[in-house]
Amino acid sequence: MDLSTFCTEMKGAIQVVGAILLVFKVVIPLLIIGYGIFDLGKAVVSSKEEDIKKQTKRLVFRVIAGIAIFLVPSIVLWIFTTFADDYSRDSQDFETCKTCFLHPRQCS
Repeated sequence: MDLSTFCTEMKGAIQVVGAILLVFKVVIPLLIIGYGIFDLGKAVVSSKEEDIKKQTKRLVFRVIAGIAIFLVPSIVLWIFTTFADDYSRDSQDFETCKTCFLHPRQCS
């Protein structure tokens, strides 16, 4: 396998990984934030000030984690894109990887 054509040859597999990543990138942050809101709601209903403070703090951490999970793939791809111009001989092959990874439906 030639590394200069890796993305073109593995387009189908990269497209599947991109689709899975897209689902996880949306579902996991929503679940994390949803569980945080649910826990905070339980604490509010129990009317215990200590539980409300604890769950509010936990909700803030969960929101931060949800945002991080949503943004990490984009940040990693940005880093690779920044260095791809210096190290890639075939930028079209890298563009194939980028398109299939970020926009799996547009990968053809």
